[in-house]
Amino acid sequence: MAALGLGLTGGTAVLAQGHGDLHRAVDAAILSDISKDRQAERDAKRQPYASPGQGSIATAGAARDACGAKAREQAGFGAKIIGTPGASSMATGWEVEGVVGQANGPAVPFVCSVRNGSVTGILLRSGE
Repeated sequence: MAALGLGLTGGTAVLAQGHGDLHRAVDAAILSDISKDRQAERDAKRQPYASPGQGSIATAGAARDACGAKAREQAGFGAKIIGTPGASSMATGWEVEGVVGQANGPAVPFVCSVRNGSVTGILLRSGE
């Protein structure tokens, strides 16, 4: 019976040690989760509208090219960009302004938005 008692005592010590290890592991997991949440909050403050599926437009020049192509597409066959569009940096991309026109038609100003690496909108200001 004494041997059985020692066995139980030893088993209890092992159980207690395992229980302590479990608490430490849970505590470490909670702290890791808190750390990841705080990092995500810091990242969100730096890039508030960033999304995992960003497009490939990563420079002002690429934004000008993409917006110019969209403006020509909307203006119709044979349209050309007049001059060099200007790209202004925004928090999540660029705003591009330029002029598009047909060979024998009026020049039409346009404004284009690039957000998170993709063209998100374009407006041709006809009638101005």
